[in-house]
Amino acid sequence: MAPRAGVVLVGHGGVPADFPRDLLQELKRLESERLAKRQRDPSPREKELDEKIRSWPRTPETDPYKFGLENLAEDLRKQLPGLRVGLAYNEFCAPSLEQAVETLVREGAASIQILTSMFTPGGYHSEVEIPQIVEKLGRQYPSVRLRYIWPCPLDEVAALMAGWVKAVRNDVNNSSPL
Repeated sequence: MAPRAGVVLVGHGGVPADFPRDLLQELKRLESERLAKRQRDPSPREKELDEKIRSWPRTPETDPYKFGLENLAEDLRKQLPGLRVGLAYNEFCAPSLEQAVETLVREGAASIQILTSMFTPGGYHSEVEIPQIVEKLGRQYPSVRLRYIWPCPLDEVAALMAGWVKAVRNDVNNSSPL
């Protein structure tokens, strides 16, 4: 049997509308303090709050981002037959990138491509955090080929967006002036 290949789509993650704001503020404060001190590892309390928000029950009403990203992942699965497509969130939601990769490895993936819905350069998550996690995962799973597909070719992203604009513009032009 040929080695299985997988893809992990990483989204930012959203805060559920009904998550207690005081706990969110505490989590963000602890994270800011850690980053200001240039510490990589979160404190036990930060880990506890991170797990709490990631495991918070969600509905399409309380976290439309999560359900939107799940729909995108489902559409990606349809576009990539034969590949196992996993889903991960950078923060606020489960599974984490580490958990998603672990699942694919357990399922026999020997090659995993990681991509993010965060297309543009300049973001801490896509430029710093995700590469650090991928590097750590590479040490954890040395026999698995991990590849982070980023940065996105912005000309291709722009072409995709332009196609949407043209389609909507044509639809609008056929019904009323723009």
